[in-house]
Amino acid sequence: MQDTQWDPEVGAVLLIDKPLYWTSFDVIRKVRFLLKKQTGIKKLKVGHAGTLDPLATGLMVVCAGKLTKQIDQFQAQKKEYVAEITLGKTTPSYDLETDFDADYQTDHITQSAVESVLESFIGEQDQIPPLYSAKFIDGKRAYELARQGRTDIEVKPSRVTLFELELLRFDLPVIEIRIVCSKGTYIRSLANDIGKVLQSGAHLSALRRTASGDFSVNNALNMKKFQEIFSYLQIDQEKAE
Repeated sequence: MQDTQWDPEVGAVLLIDKPLYWTSFDVIRKVRFLLKKQTGIKKLKVGHAGTLDPLATGLMVVCAGKLTKQIDQFQAQKKEYVAEITLGKTTPSYDLETDFDADYQTDHITQSAVESVLESFIGEQDQIPPLYSAKFIDGKRAYELARQGRTDIEVKPSRVTLFELELLRFDLPVIEIRIVCSKGTYIRSLANDIGKVLQSGAHLSALRRTASGDFSVNNALNMKKFQEIFSYLQIDQEKAE
């Protein structure tokens, strides 16, 4: 899309920098609206290769037209994140979607201890997704049951791989880490697990996806810029009709 050309017979792969508080569906809905408006294509498939929570920002790989057939291929690729984790407090959702439910001491934590814990998480492992997740349980999303106050929810573990974990910042009670992981990895669960091993509790306080496969957020457009580009979009009207 860099040359603002749109070929309806091919479609496009769009790199979007998701804003804070937007859902992944909000992004898809906006992109589909703009594409349909500018191209005149009434029935247009648009999808993404990996969900981001509303409290996360960063790269979403959005496919439109016939290139939606490649979504599974893109989704299977490695993901890179930069995560801010706050030690000493936990929440039921493992992030800031829910209120704090416990407090812990952090005075015993050292930078070397954090680095050692991060190293111990590298590799293939079973990870239990958060109760506040989109996993299906008895035909319903886990987060729907959790918000109803259900305490008998059992979320089955998923097999994931953590390829790289790098400590970027150590400023207690906050640490910032870079993560390279397989698809399906819940960074919220990782934050919670890190807190358990450090005996301090923890929650995910900020998250940004910086890469997905060969795609980088450095090449992504924010929604404002994406909308501006579409005012100059050129299409082949014969193919669009």
